[in-house]
Amino acid sequence: MENIPNPIIINNFITESGALFSSLPLSFTLSGLPLHTAPIVLVNHALTGNAQVTGENGWWNDLIGNNKTIDTNKYTVLAFNVPGNGNDSFVIENYQDFTARDIARIFIKGLKALTIEKVFAVIGGSVGGGIAWEILALEPNITEHLIPIATDWKSTDWMIANCYLQEQILNNSSRPVEDARIHAMLCYRSPESFKAKFKRTVHSELSIFNIESWLAHHGNKLQKRYQLSSYKLMNQLLKTIDITRNSEDFETLISKSNAAIHIVAINSDLFFTPQENLETYNELKKFKENVFYSEIDSVHGHDAFLIEYKQLDHLLADIFKAETIAK
Repeated sequence: MENIPNPIIINNFITESGALFSSLPLSFTLSGLPLHTAPIVLVNHALTGNAQVTGENGWWNDLIGNNKTIDTNKYTVLAFNVPGNGNDSFVIENYQDFTARDIARIFIKGLKALTIEKVFAVIGGSVGGGIAWEILALEPNITEHLIPIATDWKSTDWMIANCYLQEQILNNSSRPVEDARIHAMLCYRSPESFKAKFKRTVHSELSIFNIESWLAHHGNKLQKRYQLSSYKLMNQLLKTIDITRNSEDFETLISKSNAAIHIVAINSDLFFTPQENLETYNELKKFKENVFYSEIDSVHGHDAFLIEYKQLDHLLADIFKAETIAK
């Protein structure tokens, strides 16, 4: 992986809400083949993720790398850090200034700064997939394949409600990151996942349920590596996914694109439910042919897109492992 020490600087960026940022740093990573020598895959990170998508510390290194699903021997893999995600020294305190669409606009500016007119695929899970939808709505011809995983083109009432609760915890708790993370883990996993993992067992030393110990561990672990301002910002982005807000309707927006859309849902996802994804798929099929739907079969809930690599490899093989790759 090539880490870029000098970020792209986005000058005089005005958010949808009208906030002016005279200078926004957009850091990124490149891995695989050199830029402009191979098909480009843009990978969008999820809420607590970053641009480190492959390599020893890469959060998707089971999916991306040499001879893996997204093979760095065949592709150039590009990933941007959401400005303010805590991966560098840049901080955004006024998190409500931003929406998911603003980040999509920033990423598009980053692509143009790198003289990238079109990519082979845009892929992302959760909020990263929502930003991918926003990119396609803004630039219909920017990619050959859109691969939104465990996400949708809009945040539902259920999603907005959970993000609202997250925001209340982040703004009012005496341990905001820890407590918000504990609540979030209840959405990222499923009741069946917890039952299979813990079976109501008790921690022998702490004399508490193991599920309680596990939740406390994840809260403490995130607090050590994640900034409060970053959590607030990324939660705001998750809440504001909606390609139709202040724009055209869904069909009008997406019918402008010839990109193949590959929706990957998770059958136990409590956050972006498979029912919601199927509704999107059925709506797309009314006016678009190259649309595909598949499900990850897992008890692990929303987090299955970070766990079920073998299933993802199988579901994405037709896209990334074709013998002849269009360049």
